[in-house]
Amino acid sequence: MKKLLGFVLLVALGAAAAAAVLYWRVNQPFRGYSDAEQFVELPPGTGSLGIGARLVSAGVIRDMPTFRTALWMSHKGRVLKAGEYRFDRAMTPFEIIDKIARGDVYVITVTFPEGHTIAEMATIFEGHGLGTAASFVQAAKDTTAIRDLDPAATDLEGYLFPETYAVPRRTDAAKLVRMMAARFEKVFTPELRQAAAARNLTTRQAVTLAAIVEKETAKAEERPLVAAVYTTRLRIGMPLQCDPTVIYGLVKAGRYDGNIHKDDLSFDSPYNTYRYPGLPPGPIASPGRAALEAALHPADADYLYFVSRNDGSHAFARTLDEHNRNVQKFQVQYFRDQRAAKAGAKP
Repeated sequence: MKKLLGFVLLVALGAAAAAAVLYWRVNQPFRGYSDAEQFVELPPGTGSLGIGARLVSAGVIRDMPTFRTALWMSHKGRVLKAGEYRFDRAMTPFEIIDKIARGDVYVITVTFPEGHTIAEMATIFEGHGLGTAASFVQAAKDTTAIRDLDPAATDLEGYLFPETYAVPRRTDAAKLVRMMAARFEKVFTPELRQAAAARNLTTRQAVTLAAIVEKETAKAEERPLVAAVYTTRLRIGMPLQCDPTVIYGLVKAGRYDGNIHKDDLSFDSPYNTYRYPGLPPGPIASPGRAALEAALHPADADYLYFVSRNDGSHAFARTLDEHNRNVQKFQVQYFRDQRAAKAGAKP
């Protein structure tokens, strides 16, 4: 009997010791990987034991008993979420389980500013390590996503909505491009489509006009005014004479050197709105929501001209004489004064 009691006591002491070790382990930060960071992919449908096995294999959690104990104590076994998780420091099992229960997956945030072209967006895509610029450009040639909106589109220029996207590490160009096109379709609401139709504009024409507005000014209060200028010019058959469209044509032809020259205004391109009347054949960039709104709800103004004040804003004019005075003041005289100031500053 005494031997039996002794054996039971030993078993109890062993169990208590094991429980104490487990209790210590579930509260002890652990890091079993040597790299600066460790990624763990948890595919959809992976059960809690499968999740534990992946975490242990990656050196994020010490062992399975520790994981099972922490999972049981946390009561979060049914709320663990799939995704890719990044670990870069020693963490307790409870912290790890809480991270996965919250769905704190690792994502890369990619911001595409308003007014960027496909080529410029491709450079941003590559810069975030998601793939090559060439793969992005190629993916943007698939117009399936906007075929109902613009059957004539040969690529997604203008239809990749500029925004910040949070994507997993392994997001390829095709997937991101589909996300961006889907976002455009959502932003280009039925109300905006109706506004375009009311102005006898196709979706393509509306987006083209919005892209011009986007490229001409970054000031929110000026967008409806710029839209009014071009809307009026289109209505009366006056050439748009828009520098950004000329630049876009020069870039496509590989002729743009960073500056627009006088002879560029006679360059034979359908995007040269000095030479060809009406809108260019398609968008020259991706407009944001505000530019889309402005293009379809222009200001009630009779301006026909505007010129840069060289501070991000523009001076608007109704007549050519008034415009010429603005050009003289804000361009000719301004740059003359700049050159004089530089010459006077030289020793």
